[in-house]
Amino acid sequence: MVQVIEGAISKNEGLSLAQPLWRTEQIRLLERRWAQVEESDTYALMERAGGALCHYARHHWPHGHHWWIFVGPGNNGGDGYVLARLAKKVGLDPRVIASRAPHLLKGDAKRAAYAWLGEGGAVVLADEADFSLLPTPDLVVDALLGTGVHIPLTPSMTKIVATINALAAPVLAVDLPSGLNGDTGRAMGALVRATRTLTFIGIKQGMLTADGVDGVGQLDCDALGVTMQDDMAPAAWRIDYPRLLSCLPARPRSAHKGENGRVLLVGGNLGMQGAILLAGQACLRAGAGLVRLCQHPDLPPASLVQPELMGSDGDDPGWARVRVLGPGLGRNEWARTQFEREMKIPGPLVLDADGLNWLAQEPRHQDNWVLTPHPGEAARLLGCTIAEVEADRFASVTLLQRRYGGVVLLKGAGTLISDGGQTVLCREGNPGMASGGMGDLLSGIIAALLAQGWSATMATWLGVAIHGEAADLAAADGERGMLASDLLPWIRRLVNPTQ
Repeated sequence: MVQVIEGAISKNEGLSLAQPLWRTEQIRLLERRWAQVEESDTYALMERAGGALCHYARHHWPHGHHWWIFVGPGNNGGDGYVLARLAKKVGLDPRVIASRAPHLLKGDAKRAAYAWLGEGGAVVLADEADFSLLPTPDLVVDALLGTGVHIPLTPSMTKIVATINALAAPVLAVDLPSGLNGDTGRAMGALVRATRTLTFIGIKQGMLTADGVDGVGQLDCDALGVTMQDDMAPAAWRIDYPRLLSCLPARPRSAHKGENGRVLLVGGNLGMQGAILLAGQACLRAGAGLVRLCQHPDLPPASLVQPELMGSDGDDPGWARVRVLGPGLGRNEWARTQFEREMKIPGPLVLDADGLNWLAQEPRHQDNWVLTPHPGEAARLLGCTIAEVEADRFASVTLLQRRYGGVVLLKGAGTLISDGGQTVLCREGNPGMASGGMGDLLSGIIAALLAQGWSATMATWLGVAIHGEAADLAAADGERGMLASDLLPWIRRLVNPTQ
């Protein structure tokens, strides 16, 4: 057992297990620094990128011969030209389809284009192409735009993206799928849907959240020999269940239920008992020693569903080590009474669902809680629209944490967690989780980990990773129709990785 709330396993130890994520400007800065240190030019990196792409494509599509390589006007297009030249050298049949004529290019991209032309390569302009005259592609390469996308795509570029997405061939995206904002993860209008993406130097944070999860496909990274600088902190960190396994040690043989924590869950209004039951069951399965539910008095006892769940009227504030407020809480006067009482009690608190909606009406800043909003709840907390939250999820979770304090978990594709010191992203999970009760499970898991002694930061990281991994395991039987309760057996297995 971890002994104290700040934990034998600190957030810094957790970061040693995490994968760094970067903003696009940081990657460009690293490229410039590399060129200075190596006394070289960035064209050498373009040659390395082309070589890495050629090796990668031949490895994953060894039987492909006819490649369509769509090249754009910048360095991403330059990578595509280098790839075409190298592919031709090894006997493949690459066809270059360009959004801009080679003589209109600049810098390294122009140099790469003319190297391709100088070795007998040809270029077809996209707006003049008759694709029916080209051999059917075995592989399509998207080397259109890369990291430079921060405004909506032009109509001509949108048309090219639509052409790529309509082709019945696997798609390899170069660095980023075209149309994706590498910092926010939003599609800037159209977005290439890649089968695989080979990104360079470092993973851009937007690739793993929002629209990035649909555009990137299978993601791999090649550093191209560029090492990260000690004075450059990552923009965010990526965690997942395998990376955090060492943070879940086996319990000592002398452990007893009092040591494993007491949790009080408050919610379960009329017609919504299922939410608090699921949260309580997840709390038990994640290892809490004792769990009580404070639910509407007119509801049947929770013990009829789960004998280990005890009842409470909420008037025992000193009993619980950790409290959860929100699952099935509702918005009536009974709910208001619960919210106002719990807000006066010190100690760790997990706030979810209607607990967050009440908080949006009565904002306050506290450092003792974990907030777990989905985008709709986040929008209410920030007084904005869901679209504004989703436009830049990294900015949104940071703003939520600054405004409300504690640890904030912004749910969604690529869940984000901010504790004011760093932002962490967890990509575990799948679309089957888009069903009722999943968030209730998460609150119960985090509360159980808090009660067992992990810090608020680490409990949230572990909770998200366990929750998502459990969903991925449960999805073996299919994502559609997956229920929150299907995750409960997996939660127990995942909190015991050493057994």
